[in-house]
Amino acid sequence: MGSTKLFITKKIGPMDFPLMITTLLLVLIGIVAVFSASFYSSISESGSPYGFAIKQVVFAVMGLFCLILSTKMNYHVWRTFAIPILGASFFMLLIVIAGAGKTVKGATRWISIFGFTLMPGEISKFSMILATAAYISANPNRINTVKGLFPIIFCLGAACLLIMKQPNLSVAATLAVIVMCMLIIAGLKRIYLMGGGALFVLALIFAIIGDRDGYRFRRVTSFFHPFKDASGDSFQVVQSLMALGSGGIFGVGIGKSIQKTMYLPEPHNDFIMAIIGEEVGFVGIFIIMILYVLFIWRGVIIAINAPDLFGTLLATGIVSMVAAQVIFNIGVVTSSLPATGVALPFISYGGNALIIFMTCSGILMNISKKRTIQRNYTVEKYAMYQ
Repeated sequence: MGSTKLFITKKIGPMDFPLMITTLLLVLIGIVAVFSASFYSSISESGSPYGFAIKQVVFAVMGLFCLILSTKMNYHVWRTFAIPILGASFFMLLIVIAGAGKTVKGATRWISIFGFTLMPGEISKFSMILATAAYISANPNRINTVKGLFPIIFCLGAACLLIMKQPNLSVAATLAVIVMCMLIIAGLKRIYLMGGGALFVLALIFAIIGDRDGYRFRRVTSFFHPFKDASGDSFQVVQSLMALGSGGIFGVGIGKSIQKTMYLPEPHNDFIMAIIGEEVGFVGIFIIMILYVLFIWRGVIIAINAPDLFGTLLATGIVSMVAAQVIFNIGVVTSSLPATGVALPFISYGGNALIIFMTCSGILMNISKKRTIQRNYTVEKYAMYQ
């Protein structure tokens, strides 16, 4: 009789509790912030101060249902739906630029179906995460050949091109960052990574310079000297900086913002952080940043401990999406980046983004339940014959 030690991998059950609490706190903060920021805008549009807040609560309830469902559903099921969801997102993007989309303030980014408004750009981010994770995990070595990498680059390029036609440069840039992060984690060779980065920069420059008389070029050029055109293209950014400056360390108090009183356009959307900064100051923003850091940290831990490559890449894509949007949004609000329309995850007003982010959080929690641990066990070996 002898014995040997085996390296055994076992599954453990509880979901990531800190991630769940962080998600719910961000959503609750978002509801309060949307109510405060949209108070006067809602009165102006609907006659009621509660219009946007009630809708955000409805979106949050729908998102909570999707979160619970995706927490319960084995994340491997998403692999089956990856291609159909990707195809549906491309179809919706084509519908938008074909003239059937809904235009608001010069941008055509929405589809109205039976009273519901869909934003294909937001759906495309989720669909590319699923498709990229499914494609790479099926054969990880394929991404280090031109032939194997081509389907990802083609889908990414086509999606970005359609999104930029809306125009929506920020979503296209976010999509590129997400896919690039997933490829890096999957082990993309350095030469391909450098080539892809160079292509991304060139495409970004071309998109801006090629629109010298249009929306994108004005936004970028006004970024360098925002106060020179404070009543024109830089109006939102200037008002945002004034809000943040007024808030100081502790803020003027919840509900007491001045900039939301029809100064800052649609303060409950992309520039909601400016109103938060004005009302609760640097301290309030710092707390929110801590929550985002906690969300990203837990997501990274989940990606590291995922039991397979599909889970790792899926978690990586979700964390990259949240991190990129937080960085882009804060950069725009503080005039550190050119003004573009990117939602603050879990907080900005909007059903599409909130439901998708909460669904993605549920997926992360499901992956966390499947994470692995390794322990040493002693196994007795009995020799039947000597």
